[in-house]
Amino acid sequence: MDLPRRRDSWPGALIFNAFNTTPFEQVKVVILGQDPYHNPGEAMGLSFSVPEGVRVPPSLRNIYKELASDTGATIPNHGDLTKWAEQGVFLLNAMLTVERNKPSSHKDIGWQNFTDAAIRSLSQGREHLVFILWGAFAQRKEALIDGSKHLVIKSPHPSPFSADRGFFGSRPFSRANAYLREHGLGEIEWQL
Repeated sequence: MDLPRRRDSWPGALIFNAFNTTPFEQVKVVILGQDPYHNPGEAMGLSFSVPEGVRVPPSLRNIYKELASDTGATIPNHGDLTKWAEQGVFLLNAMLTVERNKPSSHKDIGWQNFTDAAIRSLSQGREHLVFILWGAFAQRKEALIDGSKHLVIKSPHPSPFSADRGFFGSRPFSRANAYLREHGLGEIEWQL
């Protein structure tokens, strides 16, 4: 992998935060993102998550709207999803770094080989995981997942450009918990 040596690559020291916060043996749910947020101070190494005190991005606002509709949860006033990660929600971006203000700028440096291997390893080495794939990019990763051993939940991306085309009403949170419950696994407390 040829990672550019730049000070303005995000999320800095938090590149492996998803792996450190949710060890493989604790994973119950995988939510796959594309790449970290590219604005300063936003990326924290967990897909869709931003640190407390940072404005909640539009896609995450839509995730919260669906969460409230699906589970009755109260919409939080922050964008930090660490609580989910600590319960076994693997918030993985397919690319673990990005250049400041340049979305997808590190798509060709090899991260996808690494993260595809992580997805494949989870699929092969575990049973009864839930993979939540939002949008066409994430859904292309379905080929890495053994659908006979795991639940794959697909819908359009929560972006404001596509959320009205089937993301809203897709009920990923309650469906994930129903599957975990059905297989005798602890549910995720989605309320933040």
